[in-house]
Amino acid sequence: MPKQASDYSLWIKQKAQELGFISCGISKAEFLEAEAPRLEQWLRENRHGQMGYMERNFDKRLDPTLLVPGAKSVVTLLYNYYSPEEQSDPQAPKISKYAYGQDYHKVLKKKLKTFLNLIREEIGEVQGRCFVDSAPVMDKAWAAKSGLGWIGKNTNLIAKQTGSFFFIAELIIDLELESDLPTTDHCGQCTACLDACPTEALTAPYQIDASKCISYFTIELKEELPQEYQLKMDNWMFGCDVCQTVCPWNRFAKPHQEPAFDPHSDLLGMKAQEWKELTEEVFDQLFERSAVKRTQYSGLKRNIKFLKT
Repeated sequence: MPKQASDYSLWIKQKAQELGFISCGISKAEFLEAEAPRLEQWLRENRHGQMGYMERNFDKRLDPTLLVPGAKSVVTLLYNYYSPEEQSDPQAPKISKYAYGQDYHKVLKKKLKTFLNLIREEIGEVQGRCFVDSAPVMDKAWAAKSGLGWIGKNTNLIAKQTGSFFFIAELIIDLELESDLPTTDHCGQCTACLDACPTEALTAPYQIDASKCISYFTIELKEELPQEYQLKMDNWMFGCDVCQTVCPWNRFAKPHQEPAFDPHSDLLGMKAQEWKELTEEVFDQLFERSAVKRTQYSGLKRNIKFLKT
């Protein structure tokens, strides 16, 4: 007797757990109708700043069947990166926890390819693609649609059991699967993230002006940083974790189990003065396989120099 979509869905979720993903949810691959007007307005208001790639592939961003012809299901996966470790010098320029270890794009892409091969071995010829934050896929929308959490007032995906320190990845495949239902919002009356945002990038609950976000300044912006934000950077040189750190749901975050995400042995011990004197050679050693490479040595030096401590 041929297996049902529900059997395949159960097998995929069990296999995801074995591969180290903390959650797996499934949605039908269809046009994201509710997201379309919101994305259009966000772009029209120029909330994306100089991230021109957000404007490109507008239709593909909303319709997974344009990315993967014949797609029937979007399998969304969460992978924990939370680390309780902190930089030892409280005066040192800060780096976001997600960038402590190796570049997550490469680590997760490898896992997703393994996953897709396992699906083919178990089920047969399944066509699909793997996505890790590097293609026009609305990760948070699919995760919320698949019941993995809700999009909070800080515009991050939040899960009751694990908080928000995780990466989101997808397998978009041409296999019919049983879909999950969305969960409910549990932000309640809390405004901790809005109150704490150093640059007031969270302009209202559930709304972000990315062009004011510290992560945008330190990673995406290629020109000189705007002077009016110099005293508002909260000493971040790469990324920013403020709206996650203050979120009450992150008291449930547990340390990750991924050795690839452990920080370079010297990274957390670097003193403020050492960061100011950072050479290209040390940069290459510290961030040899890191997502920080994206900003390049010149970009990180620009960020450190801009900070007022």
